[in-house]
Amino acid sequence: MKLGADIVVLPTVDSTNIYAIQEVYAHMASHGMVYFAMEQTAGKGQRGKHWLSAVGENIMMSVVFSMDNRSLDSQFLFSSSIALGCYDFYKFYAGDEVSVKWPNDIYWRDRKAGGILIENLIQGSEWKWAIAGIGLNINQTRFDPAISRNPVSLQQIRGEEFDLLGMTRQLCEFLETRWLQYNQNQRSLLSDYNQVLFRKGEQIKLKKENRAFEARLDGVDEYGRLVIFTSMEERFVHGEIEWQ
Repeated sequence: MKLGADIVVLPTVDSTNIYAIQEVYAHMASHGMVYFAMEQTAGKGQRGKHWLSAVGENIMMSVVFSMDNRSLDSQFLFSSSIALGCYDFYKFYAGDEVSVKWPNDIYWRDRKAGGILIENLIQGSEWKWAIAGIGLNINQTRFDPAISRNPVSLQQIRGEEFDLLGMTRQLCEFLETRWLQYNQNQRSLLSDYNQVLFRKGEQIKLKKENRAFEARLDGVDEYGRLVIFTSMEERFVHGEIEWQ
């Protein structure tokens, strides 16, 4: 089944990822199913953070992927395919100033337009399912400055309001294209990802524990490690360092 062929609209839910995972365990979900929420009361973000979004104004959804026979070593490349699908979608409307901030946030200029949280269901050494939670700012124009750091939405960029379900179907088409790329040509995914990487080739400020430093961002490797250069090349996994 193609991604988004079956979209379940939830008026309110704690988290679309939690709901989707429960549906998988209950054998009620299949590959390509999308769970779209008008309201999330406990949306999940990276590293245990909450994802907050205005009711009925943005895309808040989770997509179910059957990962049978896929290698666990390709988890980052799968993640990059989701990020690139969201990038393609947002760029279609917002233009060339869209980028992907490592590991998988969507940015317009230096402002955050969306985020992705992927949760994998693994049995033993077998990768069974992946749940891709996606939050993209579409129609929201007011954000809580205490919660949201430099956010932006398509309505703010374009000055018009969008049909959320229509946009969700279109996003699924972009995701389907990148899903096919993940299955057929993974090497090209990494190249595409690095081409649209936020601040690539620039000096950035980072922090690791008590060490604050500047480095040139050279890219990301196939395992999802950030590759930087100070006086030598260094590589960091997500969660090991923070942007400043």
